Amino acid sequence: MSIVKINVLTVPAEQREVLEQRFASRAGAVEGSDGFEWFELLRPVEGTDQYLVYTRWRDENAFQAWMSGPMQAAHRGESGRPKPAATDSTVWSFEVVQQAAPKQG
Repeated sequence: MSIVKINVLTVPAEQREVLEQRFASRAGAVEGSDGFEWFELLRPVEGTDQYLVYTRWRDENAFQAWMSGPMQAAHRGESGRPKPAATDSTVWSFEVVQQAAPKQG
């Protein structure tokens, strides 16, 4: 089954808009990657300064291929990119063991 990678980003209040704009401008950057299945940027509502970047992949190899490709430099802050909006980042990894979708009806 699929795997999920959740990047937990600590984002100061003054950088939230910057982070969201950067993700909006990257639209399409991952969607064409082999094995990519889903993306969501989750904004905190209350009680935390952490955004969640949710991606779902066919398998670990597909994720690793994407990470070691052109996006590797971007995730390290290279390629002349501006300073990251987040002050900290942690990646959580999960295997999908059950799933459900709305009934068609």
